[in-house]
Amino acid sequence: MATAKRSAAQPTPRAATTDAEASSANGRARNGAKAPLAPTNRLASGVVGARLRARREALGISLRQFARDLDVSASFISQLETGKAQPSVATFYSICAALDLSLDELFDAGDPPRDHASGTDASHNEWRDGADTARSVEPGTENGDSPVVHPDERRVLVLDSGVTWESLTSRHDKTDFMFVRYDVGGSSTLDERLIRHVGTEYGYVMKGTLEVTLGFHTHVLRAGDSISFDSSRPHRLANIGDEPVEAIWVNLEFLRP
Repeated sequence: MATAKRSAAQPTPRAATTDAEASSANGRARNGAKAPLAPTNRLASGVVGARLRARREALGISLRQFARDLDVSASFISQLETGKAQPSVATFYSICAALDLSLDELFDAGDPPRDHASGTDASHNEWRDGADTARSVEPGTENGDSPVVHPDERRVLVLDSGVTWESLTSRHDKTDFMFVRYDVGGSSTLDERLIRHVGTEYGYVMKGTLEVTLGFHTHVLRAGDSISFDSSRPHRLANIGDEPVEAIWVNLEFLRP
């Protein structure tokens, strides 16, 4: 997914992060937690951490400086990069924004890092330059990949605070199209703080009760309800019900070129 330099995700008043994130997932039982996902589609924390570390080092940012920029401890960043810790949704967005990484690139953590200098790949440039625009190409087929993503083929990111993201597309510029799950008690931050970041979000709740806080207003979504909002508005998502929340979520990052 092509990216442009983005301002860091801005929490309100800051990203809900301290060393507590590094240990909160361990030893915390949650009602309604689902069985472990198949290892073939669940991204190993170490693989994602290695991508983050490689990107940070490529930008010439020291571990301690990066930790200061995010207002977290250096030990947490170290544990995250070695796959020993998982971030909350809030911290994850802050990290991706600070490193100019898209969610799609993290879902593709097993692939070689993309060229941020060019901002896209050769095939995308061909379309952008108007070459051969009359041809009909099915998305995802030029490199032999199927445009269809079966349930057991979804790329999965498991975050702290009981949140799981499953990508519903193989690759699609400017769009994060996901199946999301919030375990009972799960939320986008580890406390009551709100976050904001680039994009516009669209959500459809399939199961459970999801509380969406937008600024000073709180909305309760149940199965069949949908919502859309500007991601730059301070917000927080939380499961306030007694069963896991399952939803379809889309984030369009319109500020990317």
